Amino acid sequence: MNVTAHIESVYAEVRRRNPGEAEFHQAAAEVLESLAPALERHPEYADSGILERLCEPERQLMFRVPWVDDQGVVRVNRGFRVEFNSALGPYKGGLRFHPSVNLGIVKFLGFEQIFKNALTGMGIGGGKGGSDFDPKGRSDAEIMRFCQSFMTELYRHLGEHTDVPAGDIGVGAREIGYLFGQYKRITNRYESGVLTGKPVAWGGSHARTEATGYGAVFFAQEMLATRGESFDGRRVVVSGSGNVAVYAVEKVHALGGRVVACSDSTGYLVDEDGIDLELLKEVKEVRRARISAYAEARPSARFSARGSVFDLRCEVALPCATQNELRREDAVALVKNGVRAVAEGANMPCTPEAVEVFREAGVLFGPGKAANAGGVATSALEMQQNAARDTWTFEQTESRLAAVMRDVHTQCRATAEAYGADADDYVLGANVTGFLRVAEAMLAQGVI
Repeated sequence: MNVTAHIESVYAEVRRRNPGEAEFHQAAAEVLESLAPALERHPEYADSGILERLCEPERQLMFRVPWVDDQGVVRVNRGFRVEFNSALGPYKGGLRFHPSVNLGIVKFLGFEQIFKNALTGMGIGGGKGGSDFDPKGRSDAEIMRFCQSFMTELYRHLGEHTDVPAGDIGVGAREIGYLFGQYKRITNRYESGVLTGKPVAWGGSHARTEATGYGAVFFAQEMLATRGESFDGRRVVVSGSGNVAVYAVEKVHALGGRVVACSDSTGYLVDEDGIDLELLKEVKEVRRARISAYAEARPSARFSARGSVFDLRCEVALPCATQNELRREDAVALVKNGVRAVAEGANMPCTPEAVEVFREAGVLFGPGKAANAGGVATSALEMQQNAARDTWTFEQTESRLAAVMRDVHTQCRATAEAYGADADDYVLGANVTGFLRVAEAMLAQGVI
């Protein structure tokens, strides 16, 4: 069998069957182009149509979400849930509420989730969902009514052994609370494990809020250690200022690094004294203000509405905002300014062209399916606690998270070497490791 021709034909079919879904095409291409060594060693995967089945979701849900705003006006949004692959366990993946959400983006995120979840070794499948609803500027009452309407349709597809959503962009503890309340109201069951990202007071896990940001930093720390380096004294930039970015900043500072910049959709700020974490949290989590408010409150900071946070000099970059935010020109600027390592805190924030620039320059690059696996790993730990009616301390959970990220890093390097690549090729290592785990399960379970 010509492995390259087989992969190309699968990708051509993905593009034909999913027209106009550029993000999904990008995610599929990024994985498929890494898999030739695995298929050459395991021709049975091709014979069983593993690639073809992996690229087609097991179930795609799209539904209307009507709700009434505070002025009494009826609004209509669109809801999505793509249950992509359950070979390793119940579908697991977040819900994103943002105007940019469409079916192609949800499929891109869900496809990535398959391999990310497999990398954790936690026995969870891949899925993703969300809505084009924009929570910005909406009252708590409006968000509650929207969440209740959204769950009124989605609940029939969920269950702690079937599909377990979590939060993502636009979906935090507030939204999870409203969603869970409606699920409980409709089903008359207190299934703690049906949603993760809950507050600790009623079934959530300590360190879940911090997990994705912490995990990305743990992964970057492991990458740096392969070259005898650490975060100590390093100059770091972080894109974004949401949940992932805030806790990436927190963990970098704890490890001795200095984060000098972060951003939001309006621009970026630079604080040469190091980001004041408490002020950042107050601006973004309490006041829910634009990041320019930070610069107004701190004399050492400046805000810029033009340019990019990636134009700045740094040794470590942590893109933690959204997909395709770091482009080729940003990668060139980072390399020119001395970047040593890049770890994706968001889902595929670096374009393929940017990744190639890092690869050619010898920059350590941690792809999102490995580097930001900490969030879903801790969601799986939350599911374990819910199943046992147990609660772990913050220290217990963080210790488990750090161990998972170390193991993900070790597996990526070992697989890259085993399949003929350099150990620093974390893209191939992550893709092949995740693929092998899912493919073996799919092969064992038959053609379903």
